[in-house]
Amino acid sequence: MAARIVRYGLAWLGCTLAVPVAAQPVLDPLFGDGAVLQREQPIDIRGRASPGETVSATLGEATESATADRDGRFELAFAAMAAGGPYRLTVTAASGTASADDLLIGDVFLCSGQSNMELAVARAQDAGNQIAASNDPLLRLFTIERATALQPLRDLDKVSGWLRSSPDSAPGFSAACFYMAQDLRRSADVPIGAIHSSWGGSRISAWMGDDALKASGQRGAADLRALYARDSSAASVEAGYIWQDWWRKASSDAPGREPWQPDAALDWQPVPRIGYWEDWGVAELAAFNGMVWFRREVFLTSAQARQAATLAIGPVDDADQTWLNGKPVGSGGNPGKPRVYALAGGALRAGRNVITVNANDSYGKGGMPGPASIMQLALADGTVIPIGDGWEYAVEARTLPRPPRAPWEDTAGAGTIYNAMIAPLGRIGLKGVAWYQGESDVELPGYADRMAAMMAGWRQQFGVAELPFAIVQLANYGAHATSPTESGWAALREEQRQAVIADNRRAALALAIDLGDPVDIHPGQKREVGRRLARAMRAIAYGAGDPPSGPAIAAAERTTNGGALLTFNDVTGKLASRSSGIAIGFELCGPQPGSCRFAPGRVSGATVTLPGDGQPVARVRYAWADSPAINLFDAAGLPAGPFEIPLP
Repeated sequence: MAARIVRYGLAWLGCTLAVPVAAQPVLDPLFGDGAVLQREQPIDIRGRASPGETVSATLGEATESATADRDGRFELAFAAMAAGGPYRLTVTAASGTASADDLLIGDVFLCSGQSNMELAVARAQDAGNQIAASNDPLLRLFTIERATALQPLRDLDKVSGWLRSSPDSAPGFSAACFYMAQDLRRSADVPIGAIHSSWGGSRISAWMGDDALKASGQRGAADLRALYARDSSAASVEAGYIWQDWWRKASSDAPGREPWQPDAALDWQPVPRIGYWEDWGVAELAAFNGMVWFRREVFLTSAQARQAATLAIGPVDDADQTWLNGKPVGSGGNPGKPRVYALAGGALRAGRNVITVNANDSYGKGGMPGPASIMQLALADGTVIPIGDGWEYAVEARTLPRPPRAPWEDTAGAGTIYNAMIAPLGRIGLKGVAWYQGESDVELPGYADRMAAMMAGWRQQFGVAELPFAIVQLANYGAHATSPTESGWAALREEQRQAVIADNRRAALALAIDLGDPVDIHPGQKREVGRRLARAMRAIAYGAGDPPSGPAIAAAERTTNGGALLTFNDVTGKLASRSSGIAIGFELCGPQPGSCRFAPGRVSGATVTLPGDGQPVARVRYAWADSPAINLFDAAGLPAGPFEIPLP
């Protein structure tokens, strides 16, 4: 029987897609061959069948039935089961039968975040030995491929299916997630399922549903993304105006004198060639991360100018905001995605037209890599005007805060990744979530609020009010500090710490402050990260007695000599300063920025004493730098975590 077509709410780029309803029942891939289902929680099985038909299912000895809705979707609710298996799942309807074999009941973990969670076992340290020893038929791996959507989807796009852990499946799987799951297999002694859903370079807002966005003060972003689904041109213009308002406040440029104006008086230089600016041979740009302005003139006849058109400028690394004749026409944030912007009739002018692009690069290479052959202005009558040459550039020398990004972007959007890579999981049973993200949110205030809102939103979706979150705190990365300094990385670590404290022991930190690499944002010690994630998960998900994170600051009090006495909780054995008689990395600070100074720490048991120096002390900081040097550990080999604490 030929597949029938029904329409339902799969929203991508604002459209409704035609989706085939199978001629016989089809199971959601989350419940396919080799799946691990969460023990001791109700088991919800999902799939598709003919609209309105009754389906019945057997899982082990249990049988349930349901009726497919008008979109052909069904859900079957089985009672909770104890760990065990393998089981066969069979779904039967008048239209046919579907089945899945080798299902296990155990513990299921969702691992998510950005590139450090995404980094594969094959790229981590000691990969060869670990891959060779990866055979475990009771450890199952499931990878969700990258995808975005403007509205929540009900189906995953591309998935690996459930794979047994082996030298074939382990190399491409998330290293941090794999090593956590492997460690938990040894201690929990039940089947473990690990679901990996990550995207390098993503901000936390991209992983948040609309309720979480609104709860964290991002209602405007959610609403603008919804407008983009209905009218992309109108939303692009609105996002451009938001960017322009940000620029004027950040730069103090007066209206009409901004760099995107057609006659902006910048130090324009000819672009040597289309390509990354680091490859131009220009000394100023050889290792430049920041903003560069580009512009290109196009001259049109009156007949050409009356037409609608499409502007294609190729990819921009990392992000762009683009104008035509001083008016915003579009923006993007995926470094590898060519930018193509629609121009309505009336946008072009007879004679001179000026295309202006702000390219903002934060890491690695930047600019307009081309190729030049795809850069063009295509008019509605079919005329194609190449624009791959003749560009000028000007370096933005001012240091400015991070600009706003369009909420429909892939990695810097609002809900875009959540809609396609988390929402389709529905109410799948989970034991816990491992979260490894934050690098892309450095210097964006309010991370603790966003973290709290995201955790609340995921708990609501998965139906587990106490769902545990094990959160990897940012590792050390960047230049070593030789004197006390302000640090965006340290500030974000503190927000992660505060978010965990506020979560009332449902979340825990896995510290990585000693595992990073000053010159590599992707440190290779993921096996130790996984071990620390597993330790945290045992404490918050299994109730194990060991401290989840290692030494954590508990209290600070003044000493008689004007210094501070610091007390730590969760210390295994006692504190020790490695390779020195003093603990380093501590700072005594006054109330104002720039008032901190290093202080030597004297360690005793679970306390550290900092001597006074005759200057005012209002707070104490520890490991407060992008890449701090530390030496304070406990007997379990866990570092004391970074912190800032007021001194009463």
